[in-house]
Amino acid sequence: MNTLHNFTPGAALIRPQHPLNLDQLRHIAPSAFAGHKHESRSDKYVHIPTVNIIEGMVKAGFYPYKAMQSHTRIADRQDFTKHLIRFREANADMVVGDTFPEVILINSHDGSSAYQLMAGFFRLVCSNGLIVADSMQDALKIPHKGNIIQEVIDGSNRIVNGAHRSIEAITRWSQLALTSGEQDAFAEAARTVRFMEDGEVSTPITAAQLLAPRRDADRDALPGMVDYRRPAHDLWHTLNVVQENVIKGGLRGRRANNTRMTTRAIGSIDADVKLNKALWTLAERMEELKAA
Repeated sequence: MNTLHNFTPGAALIRPQHPLNLDQLRHIAPSAFAGHKHESRSDKYVHIPTVNIIEGMVKAGFYPYKAMQSHTRIADRQDFTKHLIRFREANADMVVGDTFPEVILINSHDGSSAYQLMAGFFRLVCSNGLIVADSMQDALKIPHKGNIIQEVIDGSNRIVNGAHRSIEAITRWSQLALTSGEQDAFAEAARTVRFMEDGEVSTPITAAQLLAPRRDADRDALPGMVDYRRPAHDLWHTLNVVQENVIKGGLRGRRANNTRMTTRAIGSIDADVKLNKALWTLAERMEELKAA
């Protein structure tokens, strides 16, 4: 298939192994379809609608599988605000069982973001979208000038060609056993990253909740039993379970005043990228500690 218009409508919402079509993208991230730049941009700003980039990516063999758009309280910027699209190659092979490499594109038409390209991975079993930390693979920034479409395509190819280091890391992490104490330490560090405010972590959400798997495929099969409280005792499953609980929310607790609370899913692009990169970095540090 060489056009987004031929994709099956609704498929991505139910079966994330299928690409998004233009109607779905327009619904999720309408600012990607902005027909002109925000009035605050100068004449030097080259406006290329993100949808043109998307269509160019599709022709080059990269297909969109997820989209997000930032919210703003400034009414005249809503149609131009930051948006994120995750792409996967048409012939992408899974790595480490059920995980696909992805290219992540971030852009805006109001000056809040240049074109940014980052490496990521999508885990099919739990619809997790990880983002690789800059320490493993540098993000690329492309200003709004020149031949933007070709630069984004070339940058995407560079990210895919450079993904071998990240794939090697995932392979190592899937074979790196963690003790229960090491899993607890990883989850506690993630808890601090997610809930730190003004130098304090006051949430009732515990590290044990961040370690609670949401599906049997992530649970640890111990000799003679299955431990339903923890993910499999390797770094890769630990990272995925913690990431899913941190990003997707839905964790419940009681505050000090006995009122109930439930964590919200991360809906901000900036927070999503920051948390994902931080969790990837935590996994890198855990591997280093284990090696030491």
